[in-house]
Amino acid sequence: MFGDGVTQLPDDSSRGLDDPSWDIDVRSYETHDRVEHYVELFSNTGKERFRARLSRGTRYEPMIRAKLRAGGLPEDLMYLALIESGYDPHAYSRAAAVGMWQFMSGTARGVGLRVDWWMDERRDPARSTDGAIRFLSDLQRQFGSLYLAAAAYNGGPGRVARGLTRYASEMDGAEGEDRFFALAEQDYLRAETKNYVPQIIAAALVAKMPARYGLVVDSLPLYAYDSVLVTPGTSLAHIAAASGATKAELRDLNPAVLRGITPPDASIWARVPVGVAERTRLALDSVPPDDLRGFVEHAVSGSTTTPATFAKKHGVTLQQLRWFNPTIKTTRKGRLVAGQSLRVPREVAIDFAREIPDPSIERYGSAGSARARAGTTRKATARKSTTRKATTSKATTRKATTSKATAKKTPVAKKKTAAKKTPAAKKKTTAKKAPVTKKKPVAKKKTASSAKKTPSTR
Repeated sequence: MFGDGVTQLPDDSSRGLDDPSWDIDVRSYETHDRVEHYVELFSNTGKERFRARLSRGTRYEPMIRAKLRAGGLPEDLMYLALIESGYDPHAYSRAAAVGMWQFMSGTARGVGLRVDWWMDERRDPARSTDGAIRFLSDLQRQFGSLYLAAAAYNGGPGRVARGLTRYASEMDGAEGEDRFFALAEQDYLRAETKNYVPQIIAAALVAKMPARYGLVVDSLPLYAYDSVLVTPGTSLAHIAAASGATKAELRDLNPAVLRGITPPDASIWARVPVGVAERTRLALDSVPPDDLRGFVEHAVSGSTTTPATFAKKHGVTLQQLRWFNPTIKTTRKGRLVAGQSLRVPREVAIDFAREIPDPSIERYGSAGSARARAGTTRKATARKSTTRKATTSKATTRKATTSKATAKKTPVAKKKTAAKKTPAAKKKTTAKKAPVTKKKPVAKKKTASSAKKTPSTR
């Protein structure tokens, strides 16, 4: 076995036993009303979805449990990943949290994961599990409670820390894991965070006693691989051919590799099926280095070529050219800057590339409360951006129209006043003037309201 290879490990989850055990405190809270609510949900209305997630988890369970045990954390914390993503390595939330453990890009980099244009280790089940263990270990040391650490994982350590300080007197007497439930009783944590720990406890209850709740969980082949050190820019297609793996197998084992090639700036350990590492290494060593690369470099000559023209000349689309050249240099007129070299991807590399959003994207605010969903393409993101611009433009037009209408009303009122000649008429005009002039702020208020409504369309 080579590099970071993962071997198959025995499943010691206690699943299916009549009297299972847990290494997180489940029994003390199984009658809590929110825990009972989620047990009911997972075993009735949400039964099929929960069963599918449990089945997907059987592939990764031995690996996750082994890593948690080695990291000094309870193995049943693996159910946190079930709640976060349903064990989906490519889960993508509206807040742009990614992977099985739903990391934001900044947090992922902070725990040692590589997240850039070429690689996103949040999508790697093994590497992201390592990152989650580092993060959870830090949070447990900070709060002295596993369930407070889980709440901080979901809602942010700063918010949990401030809550513990603000409600210290209300929580007086609460100890251990009771501290989370005492904090959750206050009107402070977001609903999602309040329900987060009860969901983990409920998931642990149902997952280890599936038969009691009428669930039949299918077991998938275990997540295992060997690895081979490959040179920068090596195409996954060549690794697949050398190892005898199919395209689907190799993409599945290397989910962090985004563009169909290993990063052009570093050698990495590429994953291959168990037992073929040595054969793969020998086969790759027999191929000239330039042929292994998934792209050919071409220098830009002259300054009249646009990126689209350059792409067409070399037989690729503009989007494909940008996939392999995230920092194309152009002039103000959109022409390519002469002298730069651009990577033109080979067809085999394009075939293995993934169309995914920019890994550096992060979104905070109300979108952060969204759970994991399928990935969104960059085209969809562009469409949303266009919609927002159009909505803002319409709001601006409405504002201008309302302002013009308001401006036209004032001269009309003055004209009527001028038409009245008698003193009595003037008095009446003066009396009527107040309501007319009051219409200005009303019109402005409508305009402000219209402008404020625009963000809700996002």
